[in-house]
Amino acid sequence: MILTIFLIFYLLSLSLAHASVVDFCVADYNAPNGPAGYSCKPPSKVTVNDFTYHGLVAAGNTTNIFKAAVTTALDAQFPGVNGLGISIARLDLAVGGVIPLHTHPGASEVLVVIKGTISAGFVSSDNVVYLKTLHKGDVMIFPQGLLHFQINVGGSNALTFNSFSSANPRLQILDYALFKSDFPTEFITATTFLDAATAKKLKGILGGSG
Repeated sequence: MILTIFLIFYLLSLSLAHASVVDFCVADYNAPNGPAGYSCKPPSKVTVNDFTYHGLVAAGNTTNIFKAAVTTALDAQFPGVNGLGISIARLDLAVGGVIPLHTHPGASEVLVVIKGTISAGFVSSDNVVYLKTLHKGDVMIFPQGLLHFQINVGGSNALTFNSFSSANPRLQILDYALFKSDFPTEFITATTFLDAATAKKLKGILGGSG
């Protein structure tokens, strides 16, 4: 009986530990930003404008090597999502555009296709590839931390909106990690089996060194 009561109180304490003691924590951009996110703006200074965002209205600039643009509404741009465990982004893909293999260490992702046709997929930790061609209205999930990608395989521009289970999901693009960094070429060739000429060419394209 005592053990049962203890277990009930233990589970209740876990539940309460995850409950918020405030309704919201609008980001205060004048205060330091720490590992737990932005500090809360004083409630007296919060307005409805903190909970609305218009930055996803316009299409992003896709005139780049990837023919793609990501416009984000994370805690750094949209103060109202701070502390709520949610955020959103707009993805524009020109014909042939691609978001290369990347991960979000801090969040899972839900993608909904608004316009166009894309192929998207992710690779599990067991190296199983989950790949699907998506059309307008289709939705796909990308679990937290797993490598995933999107490619416009249609004949017109594509648009998706992508939501995240964090106000700051963070991002690491595999191509950038290898070829836009100072990762030494000798170690890239040793760990990827690419030849040195290819590694140096990709570093030249993406702006890496080493």
